[in-house]
Amino acid sequence: MLASFAVWPEPFRLHVEGTSMDVRLLYHTPEPERAIAAAARLCYAPVGAAELVESMSEESVRKVLKTVITSGHLSTLEHASYTFAIDGVSRALTHQLVRHRLASYNQQSQRYVRYDSAPVMIEPPSVADHPATHALFEAAATAAFEAYRELLDAGVPAEDARYLLPNAMETKIVVTMNVRELLHFFELRCCRRAQWEIRDLAMRMLELAEPTAPYIFLDAGAACRRGPCPEGKMACGDPYERVRRHG
Repeated sequence: MLASFAVWPEPFRLHVEGTSMDVRLLYHTPEPERAIAAAARLCYAPVGAAELVESMSEESVRKVLKTVITSGHLSTLEHASYTFAIDGVSRALTHQLVRHRLASYNQQSQRYVRYDSAPVMIEPPSVADHPATHALFEAAATAAFEAYRELLDAGVPAEDARYLLPNAMETKIVVTMNVRELLHFFELRCCRRAQWEIRDLAMRMLELAEPTAPYIFLDAGAACRRGPCPEGKMACGDPYERVRRHG
């Protein structure tokens, strides 16, 4: 039989619809737009990139960025990068996130971190909105974690007991992406067809990145911000409000 709910040393906590999500921009390349413009301009300049960074006017920076972005010469965008600290998300989200391979990740380890106190779960809103499905979710989560604790108590290593832990388990991760990959990430994951939790993450990351490079991230996000939706028959039919394009 399963042990009762009261076995946990503190109340079992369920966070709903990403309300526990905490996203912070830890670092980014200083003056990312100027750094990218100087790298692009170097190809055609008789002076070095360091001198270009110092001498280029704001107008020149924007002009170079416009040429780079509208012509699709996006390799120069890889010279600026962003590092985010992401807490309070599910393992289901991070399994999707790490599919973006042109990035660097460090995630809280379930091998070395033992969960001896009450677990934190991310409960999907479609489950939480109905008492019956919420109760089913809660019961299954309780059973999984009670079995996990019993394995630990029996001397099973945490790296093996973790096989019982569900995708809903809360986790933490640090992510670094260059600007080119960030734009690609935003295009896919800000779309309304993206899974709800990773879309919430993408929108928060975009909100943090945009003020640091307003021209580059001017119309970043789902593809429908810049033109027709590429989803075809799968389009949601409710695109973003149009914003002006680079110009």
